[in-house]
Amino acid sequence: MVRPRLPLNALRAFEAAARHLSFTRAAIELCVTQTAISHQVKLLEERVGATLFKRLPRGLMITDEGLALLPTLRDSFDRMADILQRFEDGHLQEVLSVGAVGTFAVGWLLPRLTEFQDLYPFIDIRLSTNNNRVDIAAEGLDFAIRFGNGAWHDTEAEALFSAPLSALCIPTIAAQLKSPHDMAQQTLLRSYRADEWPDWFSEAGVASPRIKGIVFDSSVPMVEAALQGSGVALAPPLMFQRHLSAGDLVQPFPVYVSKGCYWLTRLKSRPVTNAMATFAAWLKEKAAAMPQYV
Repeated sequence: MVRPRLPLNALRAFEAAARHLSFTRAAIELCVTQTAISHQVKLLEERVGATLFKRLPRGLMITDEGLALLPTLRDSFDRMADILQRFEDGHLQEVLSVGAVGTFAVGWLLPRLTEFQDLYPFIDIRLSTNNNRVDIAAEGLDFAIRFGNGAWHDTEAEALFSAPLSALCIPTIAAQLKSPHDMAQQTLLRSYRADEWPDWFSEAGVASPRIKGIVFDSSVPMVEAALQGSGVALAPPLMFQRHLSAGDLVQPFPVYVSKGCYWLTRLKSRPVTNAMATFAAWLKEKAAAMPQYV
């Protein structure tokens, strides 16, 4: 079956004329004469067997038939423009959409992304952050990096590494903590997972006090509150090495509690593109070098 050739010049002339409602302004945009635009639109009308514009004394009025054709045509031109813009130095710029838990994105991924971009300059990463609640399909993500046990419906999950939680605070508060018993006198900053602090105290061999105060949906603002002296955060030291190395934060006790690990996830129904395979291989190589906790 031989497909009919698309009258691309006529379609482009129609789209420009419909946008401006003027053959003259469409001609200026496309660098042709007003007569050429009018001729191309006439050819298209003959091709589809319908009138696309009503010619008025001053300008044009698009018909119902023209309105039916316009959205699909605009979408097609926009998609063609987008794919052409993705070519750089003779290479197709592949777009990769990644969602990541905010703590992982800030504390681990961002410091390493420059290396990835240097190695793979033709992969354009779109990074969004979340609080571990993410809808991969609705958000159009290729990957989501999440924290938990790896059990998400219709999702392929590969473990990266664990990041156990420990108490973190500023040095002036740490100076008041001689043993885990002293923690009961401090404001304990907490996440929406209610069992984290009780499990930490159990690991420390101390009865858990009543936990109250602000609930955070991410370790990033929780640790920021700790940096401002608002209390003691329970967060993964691995993700806040910059603050620990600078001495802004202190881990007063070598007590850890593990609540899961970070996972690279994607929808099982999502075909793996070259960009996805490249990113996954790089990420797993970097993750393999991290200390593993049980």
